[in-house]
Amino acid sequence: MATMDQCLIALEEILGDLASSPAAAGLDRSLSCRLTDLDEVVLGRLGGGAVRDLHVLPHGPAVPKADIRLTMTSDDLIALTAGHVHFGQAWATGRVKLEAGLRDLLRLRKLL
Repeated sequence: MATMDQCLIALEEILGDLASSPAAAGLDRSLSCRLTDLDEVVLGRLGGGAVRDLHVLPHGPAVPKADIRLTMTSDDLIALTAGHVHFGQAWATGRVKLEAGLRDLLRLRKLL
């Protein structure tokens, strides 16, 4: 199991690459990543070519619903960052769950 510090670094790397992509131009969405094994949620904002305001909350009913929601274990997040697992493969096998509106899903498809 990875630590929360390792997960924050990994999320900043993955989401930063995603946000800086030309296909993400004009995208301004709230996002969350629930880490099931740590029972915590990382919230932030994706827009302006960067990921901003990442902060951690314990998972529970007080966590606001983000526009783009990821769910995975901390180890899967680290594996994605290290390049050991491709996002499409992890999503297809259920290791990563992605929830968003249809418009966002179509746009994210180009980015992922």
